[in-house]
Amino acid sequence: MKLGFNEGTTYKSATLMGNLELCEKLGYDFIEPRSTEQIPNYLAEGNTLEDLKAWFDQHKLKPLTLNTLCFFNNRSEEDEQAIIEEFTKYLTIAHKIGCPNIAMVPSHREHMKNEKTSLTEINQDNARMLKKFGLMAKEYDIKLDLEFIGLPQSTVNTFKQAVDIIEMVDMDNVGIIYDTFQCQGMGSRPEDINESNIKYIFSFHINDVDDLVTGHMTDDDRCWPGEGIINLDSHIKPLLKFGYDDVTTIELFRPEYYEMDPEYVIKKSKETMVEVLSRNGVKLGQAVN
Repeated sequence: MKLGFNEGTTYKSATLMGNLELCEKLGYDFIEPRSTEQIPNYLAEGNTLEDLKAWFDQHKLKPLTLNTLCFFNNRSEEDEQAIIEEFTKYLTIAHKIGCPNIAMVPSHREHMKNEKTSLTEINQDNARMLKKFGLMAKEYDIKLDLEFIGLPQSTVNTFKQAVDIIEMVDMDNVGIIYDTFQCQGMGSRPEDINESNIKYIFSFHINDVDDLVTGHMTDDDRCWPGEGIINLDSHIKPLLKFGYDDVTTIELFRPEYYEMDPEYVIKKSKETMVEVLSRNGVKLGQAVN
């Protein structure tokens, strides 16, 4: 298994180039760049996507998942058109820098044209939009990773619901981000991973969270693996059992971490991630499937 770093962990304390250089120095295999802040800021400084591609070509560190297209389902017609245009831009970015995945975050209730929309309609519209995006992405050989969000206001907030949607989509380039924080947030159970749905898990995000009640955890409450209440072993074991051996990526958004030296944060992120993976018998550095 290989190691990834999501820029959300340091995006307020380091630039894109700062994160790239530190992740390369500290031995990460992949980075998940942010299309919402880090890449636009990089381009605003006079750099180009071709420059970024050249950097990746010359270094061991590679891009993994572009973050993130947000709030794409059950929107008004006007909103939907704007989202399609935004997605088209992200496809261009991902293609030009050689990034094989794009993360997809479903709408929160407040973004919907009708907050009283039924669960059936929510799932159907997620599937409709993901099929549309999946066809667009297929032309670039890019995969889409649906990230269920463990918050009550998210329209897709459990692993089981995400699986239901991906089964409706039924495309080999549309799958799921399995995130330990998102699982804890709304009570998704690792025992719901099985031999039939493991193929839908394209990415694995590891993190921990403070001791808070289900439904009341936010991104600000995330913490380094092993420093919170999540039984991380219980998530890793079924992933391994059913054949996931791709990339484990750390993703944190803790405000106090943004006040720390980014090199320290990136280094400790790797150390805590490796500690948890190693005790579960994960062999690091193997080729990605």
